[in-house]
Amino acid sequence: MHRRTLVAGLAATGLAPAARAQEFPGHAVTMVVAFPPGGQGDVVARPVAAGLERLWKQPVPVVNRAGASGEIGYASIARAPGDGYALLMGLSSLAVIPEAARLFGRTPAYEIDQLAPIALFTADPTFLAVPAAAPWRTLEEFVADARARPGAISYSSSGNYGALHLPMAMLTTAAKLDLLHVPFQGGGPALTALLSNQVQAMTSGPGPITPHLKSGALRVLASWGAKRIPGFETVPTLQERGFEGIEYYIWAGVFAPATTPAPLREALRQAMAAAARDPEVQRALAAGGNALDYRDGAAFEAFFREDTARLVKAVQRIGRIE
Repeated sequence: MHRRTLVAGLAATGLAPAARAQEFPGHAVTMVVAFPPGGQGDVVARPVAAGLERLWKQPVPVVNRAGASGEIGYASIARAPGDGYALLMGLSSLAVIPEAARLFGRTPAYEIDQLAPIALFTADPTFLAVPAAAPWRTLEEFVADARARPGAISYSSSGNYGALHLPMAMLTTAAKLDLLHVPFQGGGPALTALLSNQVQAMTSGPGPITPHLKSGALRVLASWGAKRIPGFETVPTLQERGFEGIEYYIWAGVFAPATTPAPLREALRQAMAAAARDPEVQRALAAGGNALDYRDGAAFEAFFREDTARLVKAVQRIGRIE
């Protein structure tokens, strides 16, 4: 039987998606990061993509499609064909951006149900980072100075309502602080601004800032986690310091368009699980300060639902930020 006739027969019986999943991938698979190089999504995507290349024997280019706090890159995959050849390394801001659009009366560029969660690779609390030369040694000193000098302390972020803006907005709302927000197109440029003393603070996941903590260029004052984490045992959580209910994680996970057939989603899930087991992927993530926190299938879907609900409530509580 000719191949074309076989596929047509499979389509008639509803088995074509399974056949396509077995043949996948037949060429390069693009992994989109919705921010410039150097941020959390980028530093996780590149080792994962390298692991997938070794597994699939096909190129997996990482494409940085930045703009509008991640909305452009996120929407590009939400609208992409569900054929497995366009994937997203999404961050926690994925659920925030549509809700923020509604606050301003805009129609969101995408909805989260247009994206299917495939696999989570990292999930770390954000940290409040400041230059090592800054006068604040503790969170209490930072908060006291901010209250004494409204609008004088500036901080960078990955864009309005982005993955690095929301945690700081949660803190400023809870502590009644007036800080100067300086948004950039992604975490990489935001970190560069902090290192070059253009701003005085930022929030970040551990990956991008770890090299600069080791070099002595930065220090961290607090964590948005529910508890202290390994490697940062001396860093207090905001909850420890009296800011109850403030909890935020910057996570990175792979998504496919929701139109992707179930057999192909399963093939992608299996590939991600294999990449997570790859010692080179694990070493690269650890070297970048990112602890592997792999989850897929129902476990990732449950995590995504719970985190989305928490973040949507946080956006609604914070409201419009002009």
